Amino acid sequence: MADEEDVEEGRLAEIQRINQRLDMFDDRLDNIDSMVTAVAERVMSQLVTLIITCPHCGKDIEVAVIGSQKPRR
Repeated sequence: MADEEDVEEGRLAEIQRINQRLDMFDDRLDNIDSMVTAVAERVMSQLVTLIITCPHCGKDIEVAVIGSQKPRR
């Protein structure tokens, strides 16, 4: 009887630890989502230009990303 109760308490403690870790993981994902959203909003409000040099021919390739909002002046 005592062994079964100890096993049951151990399982409950393990389940509580797993729930705590899942809650922490959920909070971290929420924080990452907030950061990605903030970056996306900034990108959508302005022009982003990437200049990449081709490793084969050495020419510069310019890629411009324009958001759906008009750029502010």
